[in-house]
Amino acid sequence: MNKITWRRSKRRLLVVSNRLPVSIKSSEGRREIRPGAGGLVTALAPIVRNTRGVWIGWPGCELTPEVLELIRNYNIEKSFDLQAVNLTEEEVQNYYLGFSNEALWPLFHDLLGQCMFEGVHWEVYKNVNRKFAEKIVEAVQPGDLIWIHDYHLILVAHYLRQMNVDHPLAFFLHTPFPGYDLLRRLPWKDRILGGLLDFDLVGFQTLRDRRNFCRSAKELMPELYIKAFYRHSIVRHGRREIKVGNFPISIDFSEFNDGAQIEEVEREASFLRNKCQSRSLMLGVDRLDYTKGIPERFLAYERALEKYPELRGNICLLQLAVPSRSHLSAYQDIRETLEWMVGRINGRFSEFGWQPIQYIYRSVSRTELLGFYRACDIGLLTPLRDGMNLVAKEFCASTVDNNGVLILSEFAGASEQLAKGAIMVNPYNREETADAIYRAYKMELEERERMMTVLRSEVKRNDIFRWVEWFLSSFREHEREEAASEIHPNNSKPVNDRVESSIMESIKSGGGGSYTDD
Repeated sequence: MNKITWRRSKRRLLVVSNRLPVSIKSSEGRREIRPGAGGLVTALAPIVRNTRGVWIGWPGCELTPEVLELIRNYNIEKSFDLQAVNLTEEEVQNYYLGFSNEALWPLFHDLLGQCMFEGVHWEVYKNVNRKFAEKIVEAVQPGDLIWIHDYHLILVAHYLRQMNVDHPLAFFLHTPFPGYDLLRRLPWKDRILGGLLDFDLVGFQTLRDRRNFCRSAKELMPELYIKAFYRHSIVRHGRREIKVGNFPISIDFSEFNDGAQIEEVEREASFLRNKCQSRSLMLGVDRLDYTKGIPERFLAYERALEKYPELRGNICLLQLAVPSRSHLSAYQDIRETLEWMVGRINGRFSEFGWQPIQYIYRSVSRTELLGFYRACDIGLLTPLRDGMNLVAKEFCASTVDNNGVLILSEFAGASEQLAKGAIMVNPYNREETADAIYRAYKMELEERERMMTVLRSEVKRNDIFRWVEWFLSSFREHEREEAASEIHPNNSKPVNDRVESSIMESIKSGGGGSYTDD
């Protein structure tokens, strides 16, 4: 954790997300609390703890006295400060399952056909965002920095401003951000864009997302002044300046690199290879979601088996589909579709002792997941649209022998960083993806090692700790710029000088990865 210099700050960090960084499970009639997993929790939890900060979110269940007691005990035991927002069943249905996941989620992933725009969902979404803001007001102290995460909480800054909170406010969107032609379909687009402009710093995953936001804001509010620089843009909204940047999130490289080499993982990988009895194992790992392009992936694989008979009996696709939002009809439909497709493709191509697809619909342990990564020499990750796709980075970090090939969708946010070492495909192009599968299968070891070395170097250099430090450094830089603008309110030249200076500071401090210049 010494990679994060922010922990030396005396200022508290308040992290606000839809869910708390813990999970509350029922076991043998009793509830227990467990630390959450994932790169964001790994990177931010120590900073919150070391600055004596706060993490605010929904615990994922009703806030009963038993749950409150679990959280209190966890805070004491872990020297942490989790503060829970209580949501009613109606709020969960309308704010979370409704507006967040049936309006914003598909819209932000360019899938307009999946969108449902319901007025009652929008009203509850606003009310819950206000509820989160009220919780922040209860917890905040002078000098705190407030960092809010993801599409569930876009309006929180708006309500904090109404409550006269003048603390610096930052926001990071983990999903993509759509172009204006899609965004304009949202009946409340002006409120969503206005909500984002109430923050001081707004972070996106990619340069494309940043540009989409700036262009959409300009379309709706032509009076905005927007200046684009290499690492970020400055949006002048009235008397305020909003810094808008692209900060591609990452993983803890060492956790996956080291974990993939333990004996238990190696045994798991060996078991999978023996069970599948194929020369080459190809892996897909996704939440079961219509944005992940799994049906399109299956059709491309089927085309590869048709077009290249050499693959039959020699390659096996291991598809792990992790259950997600299973009570929504769209997710039930895609599960039924995938199970039907697996049966049809296996029925068509299976031979004695070999099946083309091994399909698993369940959650897996960390050891099992690492075993999948180690066992497979091809990663087939082809989302129709993805904010980042951290699985691609996890696969690379876990391929410790460098004998692996990544096939990656050009519509994954990770493509901006990983394109130089991956085989890039358009997931809608069945022929192109089929050809990519065959190319990966036939690739010589020397080329595999060269390409995977590039990928692993990129992921290692730009890990989750660098991402956090870069984002928080931008936070600090923006505060300095705002203070300077108050000293020189009528001088426009220092604004540009300050921005160029902050770019150099960001580069010198190690921020950034592989990006395209404006």
